[in-house]
Amino acid sequence: MDQSMKSGKLPINLLKKVLTKYTLLDPSVIVGPKIGEDAAVVDLGKEIDRYWVVTSDPITFTTEEIGYYGVVVNINDIATRGATPKWFLATLLFPEEGSDQKLILKTFRQIHDACRRFNVSFVGGHTEITPGLDRIILSGHMIGEVKKENLVKTSGARAGDLLLMVKGVCIEGTSIIAREKGKELLAKGFHPSFIKRAKSFIFNPGIDVLKATQIACRHALIHSMHDPTEGGLINGIIEMAIASEKEFEVDLEKVFIYEESRILCGEFGINPLGTIASGSLLMTLSPKDLPALQKAFQKVSIPIQVIGRVKRGPARALTIEGKRKKQLKPLIRDEILKIYSTGKMELCLPTGRQGMVE
Repeated sequence: MDQSMKSGKLPINLLKKVLTKYTLLDPSVIVGPKIGEDAAVVDLGKEIDRYWVVTSDPITFTTEEIGYYGVVVNINDIATRGATPKWFLATLLFPEEGSDQKLILKTFRQIHDACRRFNVSFVGGHTEITPGLDRIILSGHMIGEVKKENLVKTSGARAGDLLLMVKGVCIEGTSIIAREKGKELLAKGFHPSFIKRAKSFIFNPGIDVLKATQIACRHALIHSMHDPTEGGLINGIIEMAIASEKEFEVDLEKVFIYEESRILCGEFGINPLGTIASGSLLMTLSPKDLPALQKAFQKVSIPIQVIGRVKRGPARALTIEGKRKKQLKPLIRDEILKIYSTGKMELCLPTGRQGMVE
């Protein structure tokens, strides 16, 4: 008898099985559902010089910034295609208890403000008061455009490429910890200004990667990009290896971790490399393009570092530990779940965001 599924990602083998068995594609689909690919790509016809890029991503935890989250996580999936996000739709399900006009107006204002900030049009969706819910659920859908010659795929990594990471890890996780555990942190003696700063990580350094992808694509030929989310950097790298059918070697000692992230993860026994990571960006490119890219990011004070290489070989990720190499295994459950003391709160994790053209 099958055991009940726990909150978090679907196991990779199960996801592969359902995508292989139930996917239907017509010839206009350039990129369909695949492990690691962040968005679908559709050809509008030979007479059109660009593709449509389409994605869907939910936010299933209640937060005072759910509208912002919903817009940005969908923007990120479009951006990693080298595309420009254009149109956003949202399905909003509000619980019967606790929902009023003030909450609904606040949520729509957040969506509007986020769309305006990133020059996206909010074009529709569906809204209802839904029985059986204890929190708001937002399911976002984004459409973008990319010139055909500029399309970037997660599967585009080439043997000989460098693996780069833009910004640091655990940006989103840091904000979640501070928001969920704010009172507890105060009781432990953390200064209010530290907690406030950690909460604001969703804005600064920010969970969006649009600016970073645009800078990268302007200054170098990017072979692949990926937006690591649930399961953090570790799962993100593994997903890139699977998508590109290459072997990734990564030196985890070179990964930049924000000091606030390091402190909060240490407080709750969390591995920041396996914690929900919106805001970080992974990409691969030829070594010859590295100097121009480093110069461009240095100019706008955005951290960028080489953390590994791409090689021919089986689709896997290896971590370098001295002279030894060890295969990275995917995390079934995100490290952020460790902050919750009861199973009840496990539903707070934004599930479904695992790079499969959702």
